[in-house]
Amino acid sequence: MKANAKQFRIGWMAKALGVSASGYYGWLKRPESSREKENRRLTVEIKAVHDAASRQTYGSPRIQAELENSGVSCSRNRVDRLMRKEGIRAKQKRKFKVTTDSKHSLPVAPNLLDRNFWADRPDQTWLADLT
Repeated sequence: MKANAKQFRIGWMAKALGVSASGYYGWLKRPESSREKENRRLTVEIKAVHDAASRQTYGSPRIQAELENSGVSCSRNRVDRLMRKEGIRAKQKRKFKVTTDSKHSLPVAPNLLDRNFWADRPDQTWLADLT
């Protein structure tokens, strides 16, 4: 509602969302709760561990373990929730897998077209792509 306050009236948005306008204004004036402050502080620490210590490869279990080792007590579910909220994800490096074996002893089909892809009439030449 706050982001759209310049485009739409608060009363209309409150009615559309099924909340009261006075509740919205009360929420605006209400001070930040201790839980929100702690979550904000914890998010900063999660970002620090994720960027520096793990080079963005740690997920929530390992980040939670790093935070526990540094003296910050929090659950893995809370770390997971805050990471999802901030869009923090572990980068997974996949192992390289060779898919082509050029040095096989199997018979190779003859190249009948020899890169001549033009046909004089329909149904003369058929092509396929294996990639």
